Amino acid sequence: MRLSQMLFVTLREDPAEAEIPSHKLLLRAGYIRRIGSGLYAYLPLMWRVLQKVSGIVREEMNATGAQECLLPQIQPAELWQESGRWHTYTQAEGIMFSLRDRQERELGLGPTHEEVITAISRDLIRSYRQLPVHLYQIQTKFRDEIRPRFGLLRGREFIMKDGYSFHVDDASLQQTYAAMHQAYSNILQRCGLAFRAVEADSGAIGGSGSQEFMVLAEAGEDEVLYSEDGHYAANVEKAVSLPPPTEPSPFITCEKRATPGTETIQQVCQLLQCSPTQVVKNVLYQAVYDNGVMVLVLVSIRGDQDINEVKLQNELVQLATDYSAHTLLTLEIPDATAQQLWATKPLPLGYMAPDIDNDFIKPAKNLSLEFVRLADKTAVELQNYVTGANEVGYHLVGANWGEQFQLPRVVDIRKARPGDRVASPKENLVASPLENQAFPDTGQVLQSARGIEIGHIFQLGTKYSQAMSATYTNEQGEEKPLIMGCYGIGISRLAQAAVEQSYDKNGIIWPVAIAPYTVIVVIPNLNEATQVTAAENLYTELNAAGIETLLDDRDERAGVKFKDADLIGIPYRIVTGRSLAAGKVEVVQRATGKSEEVPLEAVATTLQGWIAEAHPQRHPA
Repeated sequence: MRLSQMLFVTLREDPAEAEIPSHKLLLRAGYIRRIGSGLYAYLPLMWRVLQKVSGIVREEMNATGAQECLLPQIQPAELWQESGRWHTYTQAEGIMFSLRDRQERELGLGPTHEEVITAISRDLIRSYRQLPVHLYQIQTKFRDEIRPRFGLLRGREFIMKDGYSFHVDDASLQQTYAAMHQAYSNILQRCGLAFRAVEADSGAIGGSGSQEFMVLAEAGEDEVLYSEDGHYAANVEKAVSLPPPTEPSPFITCEKRATPGTETIQQVCQLLQCSPTQVVKNVLYQAVYDNGVMVLVLVSIRGDQDINEVKLQNELVQLATDYSAHTLLTLEIPDATAQQLWATKPLPLGYMAPDIDNDFIKPAKNLSLEFVRLADKTAVELQNYVTGANEVGYHLVGANWGEQFQLPRVVDIRKARPGDRVASPKENLVASPLENQAFPDTGQVLQSARGIEIGHIFQLGTKYSQAMSATYTNEQGEEKPLIMGCYGIGISRLAQAAVEQSYDKNGIIWPVAIAPYTVIVVIPNLNEATQVTAAENLYTELNAAGIETLLDDRDERAGVKFKDADLIGIPYRIVTGRSLAAGKVEVVQRATGKSEEVPLEAVATTLQGWIAEAHPQRHPA
């Protein structure tokens, strides 16, 4: 392609709307154009990148035996109501765009396709002889993000590959799950990206287990915790670890002590001369379920630890049926205004005990009159601990479970942190994702990195097939629910994540495999016939050799062309300049800045060697 004929406009200044480097660079380099909040047009250069990524994804998916299809973007509400997710996606999480057609039928724009594919399998799969089967598509998805940001990383319209597999048993599902783990690893390796596969929370998709594939980048919204030896990696929302050891309690007997002005853990520990590892702090939450029922939740946890609100939310979702609900709508720490709506009297904030009286809750419609009481495992282990006395200005010291306080329901809702000791329930998640062997403290400590979630694979089990009556007949003639897996990878997210991981002060540095073009030939001076002739010949020769080449034949100054070449990040730049007098051209590698003079007749073979070295091919099936 000739730049003089391309829709190609670059910007010298960072757009005001862009917050992170990759977003700024894609806008400045003319890859994308903002149309509305969270809505972007993929311009010609970007579309080529997306086609490259899609091509790699297709090759790896097809190599596993998966079959490509295309599902409708508009989905009937009835399917989502069957699965029980319509209310969750349109109101609780609110990420689905919903609408009504002229017959007043409710419809949704697909954020994901579990319901559609399950309905298809229900109609078409009858016997175990048809299984396993794995279908995938590459398609535009829609999600009504509360705060679209970071360009293609959190938009309202994006391109995604999603796949769904159906099985007769868990063993078959595990085989496909392992194959997808390998396929996703291959995809990211071939795209030239540094990544980690991490244990993850399954969220609204559900299922018994899942893994995220994180492209490592400082601007990543997710925190990844991993062991130094690489045997464990997890999203911070899912991560588990051993907390620091507790220090001995200085208290022997239980007594109430005056502790004025000690609303914080630090203040009470300073006054009582004790360690925060010997304090049970009690944190109050206000939870609202999707049917409007409000529940007050009191969480007891060790004083030096923090609550993982994703884990807490998952625990409360499990209790939804106790309140005739399906899922959780909101979870927050109630401020003073919120407390006035349900509290009978001022709460002893900072001094609450695990047994704070239910009388603090006044009768009201859709309000549970009892606290949900939960205790994290770190609090359960404590003896002779310090906690609130349910009276402002007072604490109990030397308290124990089973004596002063009844032990609440025990849960694991502690937030793992960098520096914690590693004690994972899964061994070597990256190398052997299907192993489920517990192992003790290995002496490893958790490290932290930022990541951008690019892919997510799920073991769904029978969540959707049971809800939607998707069954098959087994060898014994029995009707059984289909066992499902789900596998997603963001095509447009991956493209921007590649930029976030690889750029410099001059612009984008594309990996060779997904660059829009491999080579850009720059003519410094259009008035020099020898430069123009050499560039035209190279342009023709390289394209004929299968090397995708861009020709900068614009009537611009050489400096402008060089800056634009660096900005758009084409891996190799050829300059038909002064070295032509010696029968050579300058070849610059964008990633390293290394420059080399190459004879005209050797340019194609030299580039082919460099490209082969930098461009991993598909792994053998």
